[in-house]
Amino acid sequence: MKFEIEYSTIESVAGPLVVVGKVRNAQYNEVVRIRLPGGEMRLGQVLETSDKLAVVQVFGPTDGINVSETSVSFLGETFNIGVSEGMLGRVFNGQGRPRDGSAGVAAEEKRDINGYPINPAAREKPSDFIETGISAIDGLDTLVRGQKLPIFSASGLPHNELSAQITRQANVKNSSEGFAIVFAGIGITYDDASYFINEFKKTGALKRTAAFINLAGDPSIERILTPRLALSTAEYLAYSRGMHVLVILNDMTNYAEALRELSSAREEVPGRRGYPGYMYTDLASIYERAGIIRGKRGSITQLDVVTMPSDDVTHPIPDLTGYITEGQIFLSRDLFNKGIYPPIQPLGSLSRLMANGIGPGKTREDHSGVANQLYSTYAKAQDAKSLSAIVGAEALSESDKRYLRFGDEFESRFIGQGFNQRRSIEETLGVAWDILALLPEDEITRVKKDYIAKYYKGGKKAGIKEGEKEEPDAKAKKGGK
Repeated sequence: MKFEIEYSTIESVAGPLVVVGKVRNAQYNEVVRIRLPGGEMRLGQVLETSDKLAVVQVFGPTDGINVSETSVSFLGETFNIGVSEGMLGRVFNGQGRPRDGSAGVAAEEKRDINGYPINPAAREKPSDFIETGISAIDGLDTLVRGQKLPIFSASGLPHNELSAQITRQANVKNSSEGFAIVFAGIGITYDDASYFINEFKKTGALKRTAAFINLAGDPSIERILTPRLALSTAEYLAYSRGMHVLVILNDMTNYAEALRELSSAREEVPGRRGYPGYMYTDLASIYERAGIIRGKRGSITQLDVVTMPSDDVTHPIPDLTGYITEGQIFLSRDLFNKGIYPPIQPLGSLSRLMANGIGPGKTREDHSGVANQLYSTYAKAQDAKSLSAIVGAEALSESDKRYLRFGDEFESRFIGQGFNQRRSIEETLGVAWDILALLPEDEITRVKKDYIAKYYKGGKKAGIKEGEKEEPDAKAKKGGK
């Protein structure tokens, strides 16, 4: 049985923290209710306990908290959220309260927002393809059900548009189970929040989406709660209701900044660039809540947006994220400046679980070879581009010029696609083969010959425009003089 104990013994207020004296038996993460002199109520959570003292983190502003006239009630329970399938189609704030003007949700269960660790022995190996409808992801950095894959972006790049497009288009291919999206906006602007909500409503994606929105003007400490509320909702939908859930957390950099602010208020010894030394562990407690549990029909897949301060991929937030997660999707400012959307840079991106989710019965038998060939040829195109910047395009060999053409076509036709354009994996691979037709067949070395015979659309003269002369070395290979 839980007992509520009220104290009027606040000793000090420091930033978002309240120190309460003469407290007995307070527990770490215990929820407290703070009653201001005027009757206003605010929630908080116990961060530290010691002999007759408790440090409380307030989820909201601390202005108006009078040391002598404010009372604090310890509720004897941890922060939890009431969950149900009725949360789909709804928008909540960063504390889990309805933001859409409708009534609250009738809870079917209550869940601790900190979740429960998944027994490593109970984890199932991720192996099912999630089709996002975006060629640069599906074709080259395939998202697999149960994976955690961050999107490394930067200020001014279209990660919001990409998140909205994935929310609208994503589905688990060849699966009969329900598919849901849980979206968490962490410290986003009002304009961004309006954009997401309007996009979800306009495209019908809101029907299968539960959205948690913490605005930039909301208390920064609330950002500690928002991703955990979203993941607790996802865990219910996945493991209790058997749904495949895609969780999109945007933006984890704002979460880490709130973590640093809280650490500073607690006067902890700062670590790298002022972030707390335990940030790795804290981020892992969020990212590791993705996965598949053996014997459960549902799954949780994470796409986590991380904006890199000053475009610095070595910054502690993307750096630690890369250690915990299973690859990254890297947005390129160079491609963005060329007007290419989505500006996903293949050579900076990686999906470590891609091999598990592609191939016969999942995508197509030629997928792996095509992806390898595109990577290899695009890398050669980048080398040719670097060389042309030094010696000039006219000094390049015909082979290098062909790779330059390939690079331009690859960026504009394969990576580039419209915001409202959804490509199936078959269409993505079809575009890939169209571009590979720019190469002579004997330069396609990463794809099995059987698949080349089946899908290759070029010929020995592929890549040579009408009116151009065939290069001498190509004629020699065919026995010409």
